[in-house]
Amino acid sequence: MTACITVRPIEEPADLAFLFEVYAGTRLEELAVTGWSPAEIEAFLRTQFSAQHAYYREHYPDAELQIILASDRPAGRLYVNHGAEEIRLMDLALLPAYRGQGIGSSLLDALLAEGQRAGKPVTIHVEKLNRALRLYERLGFQRIADRGVYWFLEWRPSPIG
Repeated sequence: MTACITVRPIEEPADLAFLFEVYAGTRLEELAVTGWSPAEIEAFLRTQFSAQHAYYREHYPDAELQIILASDRPAGRLYVNHGAEEIRLMDLALLPAYRGQGIGSSLLDALLAEGQRAGKPVTIHVEKLNRALRLYERLGFQRIADRGVYWFLEWRPSPIG
């Protein structure tokens, strides 16, 4: 049975520990091969998380930064910026225990429906080795630009009429 999926705005500073946990969960596999100690990995992740969070706050001041809830339990984060010309999916990340259950697909379907209604493309930067790249492409996102370690992807709404 699929969990009831909802979102709520983040509350700072109360949610920062959870948001760090989600962020760390997206990077641990990548950092496991560094040879760093657990303390070094955690210190690195905390620095990176703080920098990313500050960047989002500064460059996307009007973005919706939300906690994803699965049956009222925190499961991940969804960051979306509604621009004049596009809807930017800044981040969609789930704790490992909630991956592969259709939660991400459900949230993306809702975001794409919003883009269709608004007549706006939905864009995202995705790391080239991110497993979710297949999901984005299956949903109709196209690779628009190679940005080093990232692909810039865009989904365009269908013409109305």
